Amino acid sequence: MVRTPPRRLHHRRTSRRRQRLSWPIRIVLAGVLLVLGIVTWAVLARHFAPTSNTALTRFDAIIVLGSPADDDGNPGPIELARVTEAVHEYERGVAPRLILTGGPAHNDFVEARVMARAAEAEGIPASAIFPEPKALDTIQNACYSARIMKNHGWNSAEVVSSDWHLPRVGIIFSRQPIEWRSHAAPPLSVESAAYTRERTAMEILKTVRYLVWARQSEKCEP
Repeated sequence: MVRTPPRRLHHRRTSRRRQRLSWPIRIVLAGVLLVLGIVTWAVLARHFAPTSNTALTRFDAIIVLGSPADDDGNPGPIELARVTEAVHEYERGVAPRLILTGGPAHNDFVEARVMARAAEAEGIPASAIFPEPKALDTIQNACYSARIMKNHGWNSAEVVSSDWHLPRVGIIFSRQPIEWRSHAAPPLSVESAAYTRERTAMEILKTVRYLVWARQSEKCEP
């Protein structure tokens, strides 16, 4: 009886395993690896996202990024938290005016106008409020706000949004020709860990969309 050498036997087993991986399986595995790679790219981009491009502590404006109003046209909790923090920054003397940016992205209510009413109710004079009512996403928030600044000769801004939103905000605003820093708006009530995870996961997916597609297809010149 002739015995097969161990090395040859190992080679045969390896070859059989390779043969078992049909082309459809290989394509699926390649797709899974590609998705994992893109998601990892987005996670790293968020981790290393800039928070400012300036050492300024006083700015020409405070840009407040919109969030959906409720079904009655009142500020939602996220939106109100952002406006409230922007009002606090205004009162601290960070900037003499607010740019409130957001169109009817999620319902029929224009986010900028809802936020403007909230800011006035919290004591900001109408003369210091500059609504931007057309932006439908964060890219447009940044671009259209930069246009307002350019038209008025303003060069610097503090950007107020929720903490889970700020990494993507930093990536997007880094492409704008202004001096800026981001500032987190604390939630008005305690957010559960599950809610925070959900928001972060959604932001990772939106970052994937931005990196892979939106930053090229949705270019916007201030």
